[in-house]
Amino acid sequence: MQILKNSNFRALSKIAGMMPEEIIELIKKSGLTGRGGADFPTGLKLEFTRNSQGEKYVIANADEGEPGTFKDKLILEKNPNNIIEGMIIAGYAISSNKGYLYLRGEYSYLKNKLQKVINNATKIADKLKIYFDIEIISGAGAYICGDETAIIESIEGKRGNPRIKPPFPANKGLFNKPTLINNVETLANIPLIILDKNWNNNLRLFSLSGNVTRPGVYELPLGISLKELIELGKPENKIKAVYFGCADGCIPYEDIKLDYETIKEKGAMLGSCTIIAVDEKHDIVDVATNMAKFFEYESCGKCTPCREGTMRVLELLEKISLKKAAKNDLELLEELCRVISATSLCGLGQSSANHLITALKYFRNEFTDKLK
Repeated sequence: MQILKNSNFRALSKIAGMMPEEIIELIKKSGLTGRGGADFPTGLKLEFTRNSQGEKYVIANADEGEPGTFKDKLILEKNPNNIIEGMIIAGYAISSNKGYLYLRGEYSYLKNKLQKVINNATKIADKLKIYFDIEIISGAGAYICGDETAIIESIEGKRGNPRIKPPFPANKGLFNKPTLINNVETLANIPLIILDKNWNNNLRLFSLSGNVTRPGVYELPLGISLKELIELGKPENKIKAVYFGCADGCIPYEDIKLDYETIKEKGAMLGSCTIIAVDEKHDIVDVATNMAKFFEYESCGKCTPCREGTMRVLELLEKISLKKAAKNDLELLEELCRVISATSLCGLGQSSANHLITALKYFRNEFTDKLK
């Protein structure tokens, strides 16, 4: 796998003789985009942060909380060197000397290992006169802290609630200073770009789970067919639906390309390349209810549409599951989904109804069959 190629901190030696602007330009030309789901150009994010005035910070988002996503865990376990080196290079590029690795609470068993890597990397960087300090901050299992501004609040010692944007972190982030926040996979690719002219920007890490006998992380090119990926997972039964995590919607299982444009045309999002396969033995209403419970539980409660809306969505889905709902309940459910998506403060609320909106689009009969 390309992502597991250990750079052994050789990229640090190479960038020591480069200007920060050269590094940013190299990353821009590589085409690297955010691997956490947003797909925003990494080089531009580096440039925006560098151009902001004042002390700057780098944050590695290792709070991998999306259900069905475990690609970052693979990198943290198998190739932490590249993540830490990527943070140091990013810091050098934006003129920052302080970084934070925000580690998912459930990954706390990796903390000691990561600290040893940080200590080693810091010694190597110091010899090259690249001074960058990295501190590990452990999360507490809150899904909301996958949001970049909620991470900032948490690192500052506050409750992990999202901030209103703008201002964006590149201008006003941690401690109200310009802050670069990138996903683990994004940062781990930076040393590879520095060292390898043949680095392949088209490769992605697909987290495959659900009703398959061979779940796991598969490194494959964008545009691979959904059928090919599912077949690698060797499902026992016929697959009828595919969910892109809980937040990015679902589509019927068919032989289509897995790329951002194709999936968007279907009304869903490829996001961080999370694929949850659901076979014909499962009821889509049950899946929707389970996901609604997740969002209701994980809502931070800061904004009314998400706090109240996720609770009402769950109530209506449970009513449908018990075959006590009427047609007007289903209509109310759809209206609620639209309101929550349009008016919630952050990505959690805005995406909390995607699984339901797409399920009603493609599997509506499974809902109407339960109406009284």
